[in-house]
Amino acid sequence: MISRYCAAVLIGLAGLSPAAHAQTAAQTGAVQPNMVQSAVLTIEIDRLFSESAYGQRIGAKLEAESNAIAVENRRIESELTEEERSLTEQRATLPQARFRELADAFDQKVQALRQEQDAKARALGTLSEESRRQFLALAEPVLGDIMQETGAAALLDKRSVFLSADAIDITSLAIARIDAAIGDGAKSGLPDSPDN
Repeated sequence: MISRYCAAVLIGLAGLSPAAHAQTAAQTGAVQPNMVQSAVLTIEIDRLFSESAYGQRIGAKLEAESNAIAVENRRIESELTEEERSLTEQRATLPQARFRELADAFDQKVQALRQEQDAKARALGTLSEESRRQFLALAEPVLGDIMQETGAAALLDKRSVFLSADAIDITSLAIARIDAAIGDGAKSGLPDSPDN
């Protein structure tokens, strides 16, 4: 899903011809020394996100929430195991109809808890995807600037390129520029928790 979104963003950035990009960069004096001039650039999208300040903040948040869910799952599992043991012990002393009522209620409780925990895990996955989409939207202008400065007409996800020179990979440059532009994104008002 993210790859298709990235491709759409990156293709959308390639609206100007290489000559137009080069001319714009030359007019503004934006080309920096040692910056490659190429019609095609590559970028590692996963690294762009994970090594950026924004991606690291979101990654830490997701890991903390994932760990909290795992701890909660273990606690629930322990409680349910104890409840099931207690119910099994009561089986010999309860009328069959009463035991069946308690067993059915226990099964319903287990199903409800499983659905709750699954919903939390799905919300975390949704947050991860949404955070990446929002990051790419914030990164798009920065990537567009780099394309203009280098005269590039296309920016490709490195995973979809069979072979390329390292000189056209702008991932490190993009991370530095994006960090300078948006930092960790904490002040951007973007959601960073499933509860938001």
